[in-house]
Amino acid sequence: MLDIHQLRVLSEIARVGSYTEAAKSLGYSQPALSYHMRCLERTLGVPLTVKVGRRAQLTDAAVRLAERADAVLGGLRAVEQEFKALAAEPSGTVRLSAIQSACTALVPGAMSRLRSTYPAVETVINQATCTGSYRLLRSGQTDLAIMCDLDSPAQTHQSVASSPGLLRVPLLTDRRCVLLPSDHPLAERPTLALADLCNERWVLEPNRTRFLAGCAEAGFTPKVVATADEHVTVHCLVAGHVGVAAADALGLLSQHDARVVVRPLDDWPVRHVFALLWPEMAKVPAVAALLEAMRAEVKERFFTAGEHGDPQAGSLAGLVTSAPETTEASDAVETANGVETAAP
Repeated sequence: MLDIHQLRVLSEIARVGSYTEAAKSLGYSQPALSYHMRCLERTLGVPLTVKVGRRAQLTDAAVRLAERADAVLGGLRAVEQEFKALAAEPSGTVRLSAIQSACTALVPGAMSRLRSTYPAVETVINQATCTGSYRLLRSGQTDLAIMCDLDSPAQTHQSVASSPGLLRVPLLTDRRCVLLPSDHPLAERPTLALADLCNERWVLEPNRTRFLAGCAEAGFTPKVVATADEHVTVHCLVAGHVGVAAADALGLLSQHDARVVVRPLDDWPVRHVFALLWPEMAKVPAVAALLEAMRAEVKERFFTAGEHGDPQAGSLAGLVTSAPETTEASDAVETANGVETAAP
């Protein structure tokens, strides 16, 4: 079997025209170079050099072999480059868990970006609550979780708050809003407080512990006339004057109904939406690619929302804004910029 190192020696001698120069360019001693040439001659059974005065000159067979060696070495370099590029190209399957509002307003655009940029990356998407996503992440059943918390420390998701070692990547903030029929007397106001709605009938989601606590702080208990968590259902019930409803602005971006108006609640904490993952997962190219797509989608749609708003958001302009500009997630593991470790 021909030795690749011996072929490289022959190719270099043919290229530069002398043993001395070939030894310099390859970093070999001249005796080592001569040794490789003798070994190659023994393997092939044909002479590769002849003495011409004090110099060794390549034979015709050596010249022909050098041409073949160039082709072989070129092919090996191409294979090496191809597989280095393949190793660097993100591929594989990433398991994503996300809250409902992120699934409807953020995930579709991010998936489109991911497919166009890194077609070898596949995703398995699971809609889950913050608690559900957190459990999946801790048990190794998901690679990346899109979750949320509120400005109020008392209302921060306790599982996340007690999870040292996890990486938290800020994505965006949004506002809690109230949905009203377009002809409602309060629809003329630009913003509302919970106390303004104390006499209303409510369409509330099943998981409403936080909202009921907020109403109690505002001094009333809401009259709940319907329970629904699907955005289409909620919009239809509000449009039909069954009751008013509350929802996060991000989740409302995928629904547009001229019969319904949206107004932010001034006395409700801002919600922070973020990605949560293990530090090691941030180093996996496919996971980093998905996180990059998420952040790019947020930046394009919401970075200038304060001035111009999402063109699809209608009256929601400015209620969803991207997190401050940070370094890319792939750099965050090395530099700790743009990534927060969940507080113990």
